[in-house]
Amino acid sequence: MVIRHFDLARQTAAQAPQAGPFAGVPFLLKNIGSNWKGTRLTGSIGFREAFVCGSDSEMARRMRNAGLIPLGRSNVPENGWCIATEPPLYGPTLNPWNPGVTPGGSSGGSAAAVASRMVPLAEASDGGGSIRVPASCCGLVGLKPSRGRIPYGPPEADVWFGCVYFFAVTRTVRDSAAFLDATAGNLPGDPYTPPTPATPWLAGLAQRSQRLRIGYTLTSPWGPAFAPEVSAALKDTVALLEALGHQLEEHRFASDLETAWIDYNQVNSVEIARDLDAQAKWAGRAVREDDLMAFNWAQYQRGRGQSATQFGTSFDRMRKAGREIAAELAPYDAFLTPTLTQLPRPVGYWDMNEPDFDSYIARWTDATFMFAFNISGLPAISLPAVWTPDDIPIGVQLVGRYGDEATLLHLAARIEEARPWVQRRPSISVS
Repeated sequence: MVIRHFDLARQTAAQAPQAGPFAGVPFLLKNIGSNWKGTRLTGSIGFREAFVCGSDSEMARRMRNAGLIPLGRSNVPENGWCIATEPPLYGPTLNPWNPGVTPGGSSGGSAAAVASRMVPLAEASDGGGSIRVPASCCGLVGLKPSRGRIPYGPPEADVWFGCVYFFAVTRTVRDSAAFLDATAGNLPGDPYTPPTPATPWLAGLAQRSQRLRIGYTLTSPWGPAFAPEVSAALKDTVALLEALGHQLEEHRFASDLETAWIDYNQVNSVEIARDLDAQAKWAGRAVREDDLMAFNWAQYQRGRGQSATQFGTSFDRMRKAGREIAAELAPYDAFLTPTLTQLPRPVGYWDMNEPDFDSYIARWTDATFMFAFNISGLPAISLPAVWTPDDIPIGVQLVGRYGDEATLLHLAARIEEARPWVQRRPSISVS
């Protein structure tokens, strides 16, 4: 927790609804995310001045109405574009199960807080795995909803063309389902409108199980082969799903994710440059190289340097890739992948002082199966699968059809019942 709002928390607690599903529950906002009136947001070293939110975003309003009490904001990597959480502004967040490895990013502060039992849930957001990766690294549940399920407004009409998703990391599937019930729903004029189930998501967890057709992959579409421990976790989950009565089919990903990843980064570099220019306008000066870590400066330069036709070409290819991914997985009720193809990396592995834009994004093969479901809009959830002998969690990801979080949550709940990972209590060293 890098920004504390204890006085606001006490004030909110005194005024909070007593009948909300999370009435009186403490949680953390992410230091990139929802505008909650009266809370502060900070950015990079150069833009460390706190911005105080003058109003609530719709997401914050719904969290407030659910009864949640924000204690402060959680640590994030600079500008959020990293799967570790080691900003120079606040220093690294460590994994509470094993402090030698990353808790993931960009919602690493939120995940570490929930995994360490500081709070039972915390806000998270995901533009390329930033909910699911830290959930995997910290042994948590991390749902990335369908595109459009959670509104951006009123501050934003759209964020990265529907490729950024706001939600939370939680300890249980039940809590994720309840949080979705409390926060989902469109605003008039929203650009994306997924279908809403007739039964609330929490109530749907108790429905009778159906036999599902579930695809899975044991091979990476690009980059190194899965770590042996990751392959073992996947195979263990396949066996569990078969034991639960489902039909499992191995499927090798055919969509060209490597090219789609390059196009996606071309698009979001423009979006990030726009965001940084907005921060600079608020600060009353231009963005300078010494404001940012080296990769973020390279990303800013990449975004500012693109022509409109270059941007449009990448955007068109990104959209076509998203459609191709959705079409490839359409035959399956759910699809199983690793969350990360490798074990959580040691602290310091993900160095955002890398000045070469292309070299930095080429290293993201650990997260091969993350951004594909940002650009396609499909819902995806990371679930804890196993722990290594040295207490490093390994997660697996289930992907569903657009608008069908219900099937994912129901299936995840059955896995949770069969493999009650929340009962595991490795020793945690607190310093």
